Amino acid sequence: MNSDNKLHAGFSRKIIVLAVLAALNPAYAEEGDDVAQLIKPESMVSAGVGVVSGDSKDRAQFGQYNGLRKDNVYGLLDFSYVSRNDATGTWINLEGRNLGLDSRELSFSHQKQGDWKYFAEYSELVKRNPYTINTGLQGAGTTTPTVVGLTTPGTGANVDLKIKRQSIAVGGEKWITPNLLFEMNFKNEDKDGARVFGKGFACSNNWVAAGSCTAATQFALLLLPEPINSTIRQFETKLSYAGDKLNINGGYYGSFYTNANSTLTPNIPSGLNNPNFGAPLDAGLRNTLALPVALPPDNQAHQFYVAGNYAFTPKVRTTFKFSYTHATQNEDFASNGLTGAPAGVSNLGGVLNTTLAQLGLTARPTSNLSLLANLKYENKKDKTPIAVYNVETTTTATTYFSNNPTSEEKIIGKLEASYRLPADFRATLGADYESINRSLPVSSTEIAGLSALRGKTEEVGFRAELRHSLSETLNGAISYSSSRRSGSDWYSLLSASTGQILTDNAIVAASANAIFPAFLADRERDKVKLSADWSPMEMLSLQFVIEDGKDKNNSAGTKGFRDSGVSLYSLDAALTLSEKWKLTAYASRGEQTLHVNHSTGYVADLTNVNETVGLGVVGKPTSRIEFGANLNFLNDRNRYGQVQDAALSAANRTFLAASGGLPDVTFRQTALKLFGTYALDKTSSMRVDLIHQRTKLDEWTWGYNGVPFTYVDNTTVSQQSHQNVTFLGVSYRLKFQ
Repeated sequence: MNSDNKLHAGFSRKIIVLAVLAALNPAYAEEGDDVAQLIKPESMVSAGVGVVSGDSKDRAQFGQYNGLRKDNVYGLLDFSYVSRNDATGTWINLEGRNLGLDSRELSFSHQKQGDWKYFAEYSELVKRNPYTINTGLQGAGTTTPTVVGLTTPGTGANVDLKIKRQSIAVGGEKWITPNLLFEMNFKNEDKDGARVFGKGFACSNNWVAAGSCTAATQFALLLLPEPINSTIRQFETKLSYAGDKLNINGGYYGSFYTNANSTLTPNIPSGLNNPNFGAPLDAGLRNTLALPVALPPDNQAHQFYVAGNYAFTPKVRTTFKFSYTHATQNEDFASNGLTGAPAGVSNLGGVLNTTLAQLGLTARPTSNLSLLANLKYENKKDKTPIAVYNVETTTTATTYFSNNPTSEEKIIGKLEASYRLPADFRATLGADYESINRSLPVSSTEIAGLSALRGKTEEVGFRAELRHSLSETLNGAISYSSSRRSGSDWYSLLSASTGQILTDNAIVAASANAIFPAFLADRERDKVKLSADWSPMEMLSLQFVIEDGKDKNNSAGTKGFRDSGVSLYSLDAALTLSEKWKLTAYASRGEQTLHVNHSTGYVADLTNVNETVGLGVVGKPTSRIEFGANLNFLNDRNRYGQVQDAALSAANRTFLAASGGLPDVTFRQTALKLFGTYALDKTSSMRVDLIHQRTKLDEWTWGYNGVPFTYVDNTTVSQQSHQNVTFLGVSYRLKFQ
């Protein structure tokens, strides 16, 4: 008898017993009615109205995703319909959420457990840009916007940028035999709208000589929202087998991306003034800004896979997975208005083939010892043809830049052993290995801005954890992990030694300002973690976590990434005052640091500090009333410090000492959420939700000291620094069977 039949048989026996008891005693009959109510599917409908204070600027953060940004009054509608046919054993589920908002969801399913199922789902989500954009730009969000300069910043029209997602998913499954399941799913998601995007260019003496600009010192930056009108289609079909020892599934997954917008081509008027210079834009600069910008092209990927596990014995089991993915991107250049492609090249011809194989083994040789081993192999082969796409002509030379197909072969291994020691100790030791072989460019013209690349990196690490049950009420653990990354000699991109394999010291000797990519450089990584669970009394539980980690770059170069650190302190608490009242609380502080030696002679001392505090209470003071409240506070700060470097010039050293770095970027938010329900009778209730959110932002990246960020056409982007919003929702809920 399968599990579903056993479940139905269990229900049947309980119903027979209750029926007999009901016949013998009226008291048991009443209990039987209550049980029958509990096992019968319950449906629900909730309808109400919600009101929001303030305007769209007050709700810039609050209403980004929840659909409460634009209007002041909203309809609140949710429902859930569940039906079971006892004669056929089939279920119907129909559910709707947020139907009065633009974050609505609707789903339907019909199934016979252990036999078949089919479903359909629909969802919407609108992401609204939190910034206020004031501009003279005409056709914002289209593929051919027209730039119109404003005489004074702030005198244009406000543009509300948003992206709307609409998703439809359908699928089904069928048990062909008691052990064989067939599944098929399809999902279509449309995205429509616009997001913040732009284009800029700076003239230079070299470009003046090349004829692109006639004024060497002009530059311009324009806000040109990216028009979005794309579709992602995903299809998967899978066959699964479940046996006593072998569980295996295999199938096909396909992803298809199409974009109706291939290029963004702005119209730049000749009379546009550059406020930085008080004169019209240079003709060559204006023509450069008017060139089309390629938008994400159509692409697709096809994957075939098989995965599963096999139990050799009750104590030894293996897992396995194999997949092959073929991804392509071959949208035509000319038909999308893109010219200047290399001779004989009509599209990128992008091809990426990925092969993945994974094998794992778990074993429990004794009751005290458990073992784990895992090996993963991944091979990405980039078959995209190499061609010269950009030619840069300056006063001294002509440089040709081609695309850079990158292939890589990766091997990842993991070993772990866990042993239960006397006195309720458990020790775990683990080792990790990662090896990556990357393809190197055919010539240095494929890469710009770096001094060298590395073909191979290897990382070896180990982990150790000791866990102990100190008592029935206190459990603790301490763990330490360490890894070291190294690699092969470097492929030089310096003009004096292009294409040579050299040590990092040799490359630094050739260029004191040599820059090595951080993800390829030698690195030391260490992390320690301490955690504890403590229940000093039955009604109180506490969880503590302390983490600290460091990364150190051991590259011979003095420029680029130097070191970073991360730390976390957190506390969670839960207090049960009674069966009707419960309290929760949490607090955490996380800090991340990053030191980067800039090529111009200073060290960027970057720090992010994130602090959170929360309190919650839920209670049921009477049989009809239920109450809940949550108070949360978030404080997030980004500090942009600067430290003097020995190579810094005297003038720049004086400026750096006076400036002390850039101002902090801070984000503070306090949110109070209250809810209360009142049961009118056994089937109906009223619910009230109150949310009050206060947000404060200091973000110099989009404005400083009350002055918004301003583009060359006097378009401004800003965000209200203090945002206060209150939401009140009242709804009526009815349950029925």
